[in-house]
Amino acid sequence: MVHGKSLQINQHDTIPAFNKDKNPMKNILIFGVGLIGGSIALKSKHIKLFKQVVGVERKDGTTLSPFVKSGMLDHISINLENDIANADLIVVATPVAKIYGILKNIYPHLKTNTVITDVGSTKSNVMNDAKSALNEKSSQFIGSHPIAGSEKHGPSAAIQDLFEGMNIIVTPPTDSTDFMKEKINQFWSAMGGEITVMTPQEHDKIFSTVSHLPHILAFSLVNLINNNKKKEILLNFAASGFRDFSRIAASSPEVWRDISIANKNAILNDLKLYQNELTKITDLINNEDQEGLKNYFANASSTRQSWVGKKIE
Repeated sequence: MVHGKSLQINQHDTIPAFNKDKNPMKNILIFGVGLIGGSIALKSKHIKLFKQVVGVERKDGTTLSPFVKSGMLDHISINLENDIANADLIVVATPVAKIYGILKNIYPHLKTNTVITDVGSTKSNVMNDAKSALNEKSSQFIGSHPIAGSEKHGPSAAIQDLFEGMNIIVTPPTDSTDFMKEKINQFWSAMGGEITVMTPQEHDKIFSTVSHLPHILAFSLVNLINNNKKKEILLNFAASGFRDFSRIAASSPEVWRDISIANKNAILNDLKLYQNELTKITDLINNEDQEGLKNYFANASSTRQSWVGKKIE
């Protein structure tokens, strides 16, 4: 149950092994060669999934030339219109607020058998943007969210096996063809991921609770210390507990700004639920309720240990 509503999630029992002869994809074009986009490029090159792995440079002047030299990319896009037209798979791995503009630029040059996906942490807004930007070609866009990453960002943070054994959420539009869905499923399978299909709305409710809220809380805790006059003393004595909890506050501010706005309603609802929990623990401490505190902490501890145990098995 999530927010009082049951979820209908379809998990693929089996994903056909990727067959390069049966499903040839010669070229991949990546917008946003950072941690995720770069990891896709590294894995694609390692398993020789595409003949050409092409990256699109950002407009801020950051060059991808070192990553062509290192072998992560075959080349940097020079003629973007031509590279879009020749791409068999296009991955948009930018912050979610930039996806609409990129899709608008892709639209005029997109061939009919090209599949497009993203890697964003919100899906309802992205799927709506795809429908608006791509018009009659919107069925070629299948949303993706690889549940893999790091607080580090940028292409130098890329990891070849980042997606190995990781959950990949896929949100296909209702009018997507079996051909398109098979291509995206087999692509993520080749990356090493385990695919689950769900609706964009289901995705956003789930990940507000288990991903977006924890990041916001980590940012908030660090800012609590930032706003304290004894900041340097506090940080000097902070140990592993603070380090572990605050790790994700080092994540990209741009990415989390966009996520917070894109998934506003679900996040605000979870923040209210969290405030209720803070009220509970505040009352227990204020009343010096020893038994209540013990039970409150024990319930959380048991759930955490059980969850970690299942992940290790």
